[in-house]
Amino acid sequence: MLRLETRGRARALQLLYAWELQGAPPVHDMAAGLSRLTGPEPRVLDFAEDLAGRVIANVDALDRQAAVAAENWRMNRIAVVERNILRLAIQEMMDGTAPPKVAIDEAVRLAHWFGGAKAAPFVNGVLDRIAHSLGRL
Repeated sequence: MLRLETRGRARALQLLYAWELQGAPPVHDMAAGLSRLTGPEPRVLDFAEDLAGRVIANVDALDRQAAVAAENWRMNRIAVVERNILRLAIQEMMDGTAPPKVAIDEAVRLAHWFGGAKAAPFVNGVLDRIAHSLGRL
C-alpha cells in the first residue's frame, strides 16, 4: 500500500494538471470533482489540495527556478505533466516539507507513473540541479 504522502502527491499532480488545462479554476472546486472520481480519501485529498494550493500560489517563482535548471528548455515547451511534477517537488524542497532526496524520489516515481518514456530522467536531472543549487544535496 502506498503512503498517504505518495498518494497525496499523485492527487496534487492531477489537480495541477486540471488547473492548468482548465484555465486556473479554484483548487477547492477541482478537489471536489477529483474526490467524486477517485472516491473519498479525506486525508489524501486534504494533503493534495494544500500542496497544489501552495504550488499555484508560487507558480511563477517555481517556473523560474525550473527554467534555469532545465537548461535549453522553456517552461512552455515542457509537457504539462512534467512541468507540474517539477513544480510540486521544487515547492516541497523550498518549503522544507520533504527532504530533497524524498522530493526527488517521489517526483521520479510520479514521472514513471504519469509521464512519457523520457520523463523520469529529465525530472531527476532538473531536480538534482535545483537541490544542489539550494545547497540541499
